[in-house]
Amino acid sequence: MKRLGIIGLHVAYWITYLILLLLFVATMWLQTHRVIHRSFWTMASYWPGWILLTLPQVVSFYVFYSMLFPRFLKTKRLLLLVSSGLGVTILSSLLGLMVSGLLYNFRYGPHFGFDSVMEGLILSCVCFIHGALALVIKGFISWYEDIHLKERLNQKNYEMELALIKSQLNPHFLFNTLNNIDVLIQKDAGLASVYLNQLSDILRFMLYETKTEQISIQQELQYIDKYIQLQKIRMTHPEYISYSVEGVVTNRLVAPMLFIPFIENAFKHAEKKVDNAISVRFIFLPDNITFVCENKYKRGVESGGGLGNELIRRRLSLLYPDRHQLDISATHNIYKATLTLNYAN
Repeated sequence: MKRLGIIGLHVAYWITYLILLLLFVATMWLQTHRVIHRSFWTMASYWPGWILLTLPQVVSFYVFYSMLFPRFLKTKRLLLLVSSGLGVTILSSLLGLMVSGLLYNFRYGPHFGFDSVMEGLILSCVCFIHGALALVIKGFISWYEDIHLKERLNQKNYEMELALIKSQLNPHFLFNTLNNIDVLIQKDAGLASVYLNQLSDILRFMLYETKTEQISIQQELQYIDKYIQLQKIRMTHPEYISYSVEGVVTNRLVAPMLFIPFIENAFKHAEKKVDNAISVRFIFLPDNITFVCENKYKRGVESGGGLGNELIRRRLSLLYPDRHQLDISATHNIYKATLTLNYAN
């Protein structure tokens, strides 16, 4: 939801509350006062009372809205939400009583009586209701933003689907792989069959697995491994690429084909006929995954970009908002991309 819409929702809420409050207070006031014009003028000038009926409610509303919702309700810690909410409403009520008392000859100053306690309890209940409504409003805004984000993500996925297929499984890669397998059949039919099965697995992965929003990181690594093995068929240097996985690979879920654009870009732009031209590393830690891909390129030759850094960054910002860090550099004839994904709490 746009910022202007959220502000309008808040303004409408408080205007509605003030209108209802005004009607209620006016009704109660007129039942005990006969002089209508003088009564309204006296009621409007009674600032301590109006502060008591607005300040605690505003404090409770926005503490629930901005602090308790993201910290407790969104993480489903309901017991902490209720206990914290009760504490907030009580403190808000005390604040309102103290401020109102200071403006009205310390009526609610250091001398608290039974009436003050009852007023505080009633005020706390009203504050709690405002806090609950704040959670409802915040939940509605969050729900609306999630739906809007999914719509944007689906739109971007549709836009990227064709680009991903064209980039990762471009005709050159497919034709070269088939030609290399055809040549290999004459030399080693068994090995050619293995590579053909790997190509079949890649095609199956591209057509079916990438349709889901998330897959296990193990599936993604299997796809990457097969892709690298097929690329190695046409490489004359056995040490052309270095590929390693460090740490414990868990069953965490990631978006499909998240890392392959960087690897495809490395094979496309890396310098040929040299050792260690490409390095691909995955580092698994308890809280995150770090992916590092770098390749050597000739001076004066385009270092690459694959799908385009801007497109990749936009996809990451939609899939992992505030949970990723992407650093790309091209120095000393080495193009390096480092992507860190933080696990959700």
